[in-house]
Formats: sequence, C-alpha cells, structure tokens
Amino acid sequence: MENVKIFACSDSAEDFTDKICSNLKIEKGKINRMKFKNDNNFVQILETVRDKDVYLIQTTQPPVNERIMELLITLDAIKRAAARRITVVLPYYIYSRSDKKDQPRVPVTAKLLAQLIEAAGADRVLTCDLHNPSIQAYFKINCDILSGRFLLEKYFDEKNIQNKVIVATDAGSSKKAYKYAQHFGCPIALIDKRRDGNNDSAIASNVIGDVKDKNAIVFDDEVDTAGSIAETVEVITRAGVKDIYVGCTHAVLSGPAIERIKKSNIKELVVTNTIPLTENKKIDKIKVLDIAPLFAEAIKRINEGTSIGELFE
Repeated sequence: MENVKIFACSDSAEDFTDKICSNLKIEKGKINRMKFKNDNNFVQILETVRDKDVYLIQTTQPPVNERIMELLITLDAIKRAAARRITVVLPYYIYSRSDKKDQPRVPVTAKLLAQLIEAAGADRVLTCDLHNPSIQAYFKINCDILSGRFLLEKYFDEKNIQNKVIVATDAGSSKKAYKYAQHFGCPIALIDKRRDGNNDSAIASNVIGDVKDKNAIVFDDEVDTAGSIAETVEVITRAGVKDIYVGCTHAVLSGPAIERIKKSNIKELVVTNTIPLTENKKIDKIKVLDIAPLFAEAIKRINEGTSIGELFE
C-alpha cells in the first residue's frame, strides 16, 4: 500500500480504526480533537497528508448528530491539507432509515447526509449493509458497500445447528432471508407484520411457513429497539419453534432493546462491531464478530485499484 493515511474521526472510532490499522500493519494517523468553551469543535491534523490516500473512519455511537459534525469538520481539515483522495469509512451509515419520503412533509435525511459528505470534500464512501441499497444512488461520488452476511454465514456454519429454518421478520426482509436459506440449504418462514406509525413498534400476527420443532435463525440488517425481533420471537415461540438465534450486522440497540433481548427467548444474538457496544449493552446473549478485517481488505483494494466485488464471489 502506497501513500496511505488512516484517521479515527472521534474517540468512539478509535478501537475500530486500531483494528483496521493492525490488519494493514500501518500506523494510525495523528489528530488533535477538542471543544472550545462555547461548545464549538476544533480539529487539527498533526501530520502531513499532502498527496496522500486518506481514509477517515467514523462510527455512530451516540450522540449521533455530534458524530456527523465531527466527520464534516475533520473532512474539511483534510481537504484543506491537500490530500490526494479522501475516503469516508462509515461502518454503519447514519440516518440510513430515513431513506424515503413516505409521509407528507418529511425529510430524506439519508440523502441529505450524502450531500453533506460530498460538499465537505469526500471523494469516496465505504460503508456496510445499507438499510436500503438505493441509498448508494444518493451519492454522486463512488459508494462501496460491504456486507456482514458472509461473516454471519461462517459463524452459523461453524455452530452446525441442525433442523434449521430461516425466518424473515417481514416481507421486506424476505429477499435477504431467501439468500441465507439458499446458503444453508434449509426452508424459509415469513412473519406477517405491520409497522405502527412512527413509534418504532411493530405488530406481528402469524407465521407463513413451518417452524414447529425447528431451530430458527432470524436475520436482519440491524436491531434498533428490538421491537420487531421481540415480536418475531414471540410469534414463532407460539408456533412451536425450539431454539431461536438472531443474526444482524448493525447492533444499534437503542432504548429498551437490551431489556427486550434479556427477557426474550433468544438463545444468542450475533452482531458485528460496526457500532461499538457500550458496557451496559455487553450481555451474555450477545456475541460480537469482528468485521474490521473485511474493511481493512477493502481499503487495501481501493488503494491498489483492485476489485472489491471479488471479496464476495
């Protein structure tokens, strides 16, 4: 790798950045971050980035809006320092669920964020498992999307769970569930579910498909308040399922999520570290897989100008 610099955009991104740098065997870039007494952010890059291939990593540990400002301010600093190319690395794309105008007089914040990142000076974005793949089209610059799917498949392959059934939480996730079912060579079931307005609650009623006496694996791109998962688990439990496993890329786990998971019949929730877990979210039921090596390999391929798509073939 030539002329590469990798920076952590915030304190919450330090651990993920350290893992990437360790995989690539390069030193993490030095940066000074502070707040003035008036609550304004200050950023200074402490080493030259002139004509370098720079990668700026930002995670989404709350406060989310603060993370966005950190990202934009740091981007501007690097751009003004004459970097040759700047790639923003967002393991979890912020505001990814605000991806369409599905009600009167609401914003499409996912697109607004794309425009802000471009305006601040990014040349490329690297992210993972977008809530809606069409978000990629919001960018005029290149946007590469990685996937935690293969990491989750490998983990459950090694667990060698017998008599499996893949459960889709709703019709929208059935396509992803079908791909998992193809990989594992097992049947699929679908939850009939409807979302209740804007209050993050989901109403699940019944199961389409056979889950009785089977071991269920529920896959989704993210678990936020765990309302959908809790409803799904309750419905398939009533339908006579045995053990229940959940796999997802992004562990948002906001609000009542942890309590819901603790009280549920979930045997294991398997997530990746695209979002760092705070101490209060580290419970026995949650297993965290390290996806940083995948991001490290993608960064290497971007720098060398080789295919990222080949990672998933």
